[in-house]
Amino acid sequence: MRHAVLRGVDGASVSASRLSWRGLGRAAKLSLVGSILLLGGAVTQARPVAALPDAPAVNENGGARPVAAWNGFCARYPAECVVDTSQPAIIALNPAIWRTLTSVNRRVNARIHPITDMAHWGVVDRWDFPDDGFGDCEDFQLLKRRMLVERGLPRRALRMTVVIDDIGEGHAVLMVRTDKGDLILDNKTTAILSAPRTGYTYVKREGQDSMAWVSLNGVASPVATANR
Repeated sequence: MRHAVLRGVDGASVSASRLSWRGLGRAAKLSLVGSILLLGGAVTQARPVAALPDAPAVNENGGARPVAAWNGFCARYPAECVVDTSQPAIIALNPAIWRTLTSVNRRVNARIHPITDMAHWGVVDRWDFPDDGFGDCEDFQLLKRRMLVERGLPRRALRMTVVIDDIGEGHAVLMVRTDKGDLILDNKTTAILSAPRTGYTYVKREGQDSMAWVSLNGVASPVATANR
C-alpha cells in the first residue's frame, strides 16, 4: 500500500491544522491503518457470486483417445483415473470455491519448477506428480487436481484437458467444470480464464461419465504434451 506525505510548496511539512500525516498521533495512525485493513478484508471476503467469472462451457464432439502418457499415469495411479458418477460433474461456483481455485493455482505455479519430460525423465512425454518440485504442464495440473480434491472438490468436475497452445504445441490444462461455465487452470498464467480467453484450441479431455475421453473440436490430437 502506498501512502503520500503532504508537503508545502517550500518542502516543509503541512501544519497539523491542515491534517498532515505527521500531525496525527501514533494511536490515531494505528487506528486509521487498522480501519483500512479491516475494510479491505471485508470487501475481499464479501465478493458477491455475481462478480465471479461467467465462462461458456466447451462443447463435446464424440469420443477421443487420451494421449499415451495418460494411460501410463493411470497404470501407476489407478485411483486418479476412476470416474465416480455419484459425484457432481458440475461445481456450484461460489466465492469460497473461487478463492480455493485461485489459491491452489498460484501456489502450484509458484512452487513447481518447469522442466521438459526429456530432461526430467529421459522420455518425450510422461504424466506424473511433480513431487520432487519439477515438472511440465500436465504435472502442474495433476498436482492442482490432487490438491483441489484434498480440499473437498469432486474429481469428476476437474478434467485434465489437451489443447493446442498459442505457439502451436501440445499442452495440458485443468478444466474446472462449474455452473458458470468451464474455467481453465494453467501453469502459464496465474489468472484463471474461461476457455475462449486462453486463445487455445481445445482438443479433448477426460470424460465425466466413464474413463473414456471426449473430443472437443474434432481437430487432430498432438502426439504428446511436452510443453513446459
